[in-house]
Amino acid sequence: MSDREFSSSTVQKIISEILASDVAFAKDARDLLIDCCVEFITLISSEANDIAEREAKKTIASEHVVKALKDLGFEEYVEQIVEVAQEHKEHQKSREKKQTKLEQSGLSQEELLRQQEELFGNARAKFHQQGQPEN
Repeated sequence: MSDREFSSSTVQKIISEILASDVAFAKDARDLLIDCCVEFITLISSEANDIAEREAKKTIASEHVVKALKDLGFEEYVEQIVEVAQEHKEHQKSREKKQTKLEQSGLSQEELLRQQEELFGNARAKFHQQGQPEN
């Protein structure tokens, strides 16, 4: 991701939520804030990657990010980040438990296939009937 690919609309949304409605935020200030965000993310990601490599891990886990924040002196963010990570995990669990329509039907594959063939047969019959002159 290049520096400019960081979504300015996302940053603008965050700024709008934080600032009072009568306060303006200049474009150059927003661009500077985006640059700071990119630098912060790069710094944390790099440190988390180093931690993961030292642990011989191929995937950076949330624990690596937390340790990176602590190692770089950003301890004041850790508690809130851990809470957000936990909320995200809970949200993911609830998404994984959702059943597909197939699973919700409670029907076997064979029964579903039989119903599908019946529907196709009915559609074929209706199609052929429309092509026939009525008596």
